[in-house]
Amino acid sequence: MTKREWALWFVSIAIAIDGPAGAGKSSLSKEVAKELSFIYVDTGALYRTIGLAASRKGLKKEDKAEIISMLDVKLSFNDEGTQIVLLNGEDVSSFIRTPEASMFASAVSAIPEVRAFLLDLQRNMAKSDNVIMDGRDIGTVVLPDAKIKIFLTASPEKRAMRRHKENIEKGIDSTYEEVLKDVNQRDYQDSHREIAPLKPAEDSVLVDTSDYDFEGSKELLLKVIKERM
Repeated sequence: MTKREWALWFVSIAIAIDGPAGAGKSSLSKEVAKELSFIYVDTGALYRTIGLAASRKGLKKEDKAEIISMLDVKLSFNDEGTQIVLLNGEDVSSFIRTPEASMFASAVSAIPEVRAFLLDLQRNMAKSDNVIMDGRDIGTVVLPDAKIKIFLTASPEKRAMRRHKENIEKGIDSTYEEVLKDVNQRDYQDSHREIAPLKPAEDSVLVDTSDYDFEGSKELLLKVIKERM
């Protein structure tokens, strides 16, 4: 089969999963991708990585020129298909899951040049593989033609409870009240930013996992996806 014949035969499927911070997008998308043999792309990790780079240099969101100059971020996958994020060649996958990185991610995601850089990176990945991509504007901006669009959410209290539990398991010092405050602050920032604010795509399916545990949420998400494939 020639490359042209292959290109005509193969049509990749993109599944876009958006939602607020702490909704379980990353963990659920990763497990669902395994079930479907899709590649999972954690777009939030890209913004967190740029946020980490800015944090390491003591920059603020106003330092746009310096932040833009640091856009050396790449995605890779190990033999198990697990996503690895590289910052200037360094694997920073284990350093980007802190509350500080999360807040910096929200700040740098409002910079147009950062979004444009990552937009091309994300779209190119969806052209060549079956992907599940999660973020906050995947179905509205990054992959508006995705075959399946889902807006995954849960109440702020449930999301804070889950995030607080994760922090305890990871040895991160925080209180539930602090996490809930961060969740509400991140919700406000994401939904009120000028560029690509967080909102459901018009043709997305709302999936609320407030009343489900992880396994129940996964089964619910799989059911919604399979009904539309």
